[in-house]
Amino acid sequence: MAEDLKKMYRTVKGDHFPSEIRITFGDQTLVYRKRTWKIEVEPGIIEERGLRYGENPDQEAALYELANGNLILGECEYIEPGLGLVSSLREEDLLQFGKHPSKTNLTDIDNALNILRYLSKKPCCVIVKHNNPCGVAYGETIAEAFIRAFRADRIAAFGGAIALNRPVDKACAEAISEQYFEVVAAPEYEEGAVEILKKRKNLRIIRINRIDQLEKYWGLRVVEFKSLMDGGLIVQQSQVNKVKGPEDLKPAVAVKPDGTEVRCRREPTEREIEDMIFGWAVEIGVTSNSVLFVKDQCTVAIGTGEQDRVGVTEIAIFKAYTKYADLLCYDRYGIPYKQLELEIRQGKRPESQKIEIDEETKAARAGLPGSVMVSDAFFPFRDAVDVAIREGISAIIQPGGSLRDWESIEACNEAEPPVAMVFTGQRVFKH
Repeated sequence: MAEDLKKMYRTVKGDHFPSEIRITFGDQTLVYRKRTWKIEVEPGIIEERGLRYGENPDQEAALYELANGNLILGECEYIEPGLGLVSSLREEDLLQFGKHPSKTNLTDIDNALNILRYLSKKPCCVIVKHNNPCGVAYGETIAEAFIRAFRADRIAAFGGAIALNRPVDKACAEAISEQYFEVVAAPEYEEGAVEILKKRKNLRIIRINRIDQLEKYWGLRVVEFKSLMDGGLIVQQSQVNKVKGPEDLKPAVAVKPDGTEVRCRREPTEREIEDMIFGWAVEIGVTSNSVLFVKDQCTVAIGTGEQDRVGVTEIAIFKAYTKYADLLCYDRYGIPYKQLELEIRQGKRPESQKIEIDEETKAARAGLPGSVMVSDAFFPFRDAVDVAIREGISAIIQPGGSLRDWESIEACNEAEPPVAMVFTGQRVFKH
């Protein structure tokens, strides 16, 4: 039975989707061509195949590249052909197939690029797992960016997809090869880096030529399709980040029911503004409802996909504590925190080791003090703000627009020390 399950994940399913798809919008037509590669399906047997499989091994899937058509609807001109990233991968870009890519691998990289296009100023790493970022960080070098992003959530990064916006050097390759990942994508690989990465035989090593030009994609929209279970479709424009710099941040001001104006008293510092802009770029790629914390242009914790905002805030805080304790344990004893708990139960380690880590984590409040809170939508109540302030967050960026914005602003003003808050005027739900 176990061998059957392993075989299921090794299988290349193939597909029955057509080589070309045409989508007509009134009198305008977009033409998409299926992307396939020549791969070794069995030792010595080369076949032309598309995606390995879909989200699960029993789902057929296909990858299509926009080949023709310049769609204009109203005042919006959508992305043109010839700008392919993930959809235009060729055999020579797949430097190591590993278990050649599935739908999940490529959509993970695509969402990483969706975030990276807003973070081009410095070397940056985005690690994605199940189409959500689990660690994002700037660094002075690309190796430092990877290490910071990995250490932001070492647990969730396991088996994830890495996207980097600078060429991978040997130092970065060595750091990546020490861990287990499924995919790494970069604009280029310096001499010797690929050989180091190939120590991981199943790692998909991908070169995406336009990653170094991602900033050009900032304002480009695509048409997004959501298929309904009854065969219907919902069509929408893709999201575009409207926060390019400090000038796009708006003062947190609201009016109480009695007509009194409430204004956030403290202005954010330069460091907090940098973290706000960084965090908002990351938030674009996080499944809603979401709240995340950022400090020194690195994610501290990311809460995703919850139905209520105070709940996702509490989950993000819980994750911060969990990751902080795990990293302490890993640095100190070379094992995960959960492994430490197991070995204590088995009598292999003294409980004092866990107590010490727990106390240090609590004393540091998981590194949350001084971090910026980022929310993809307004706070309907002040409860989520209060929960975060108790953990020491120093600033908040959120869309604004709630009837109770004044309550959240008052929570910031009442804090000791006061907390800064700004509005973006833009909601960034992602479903």
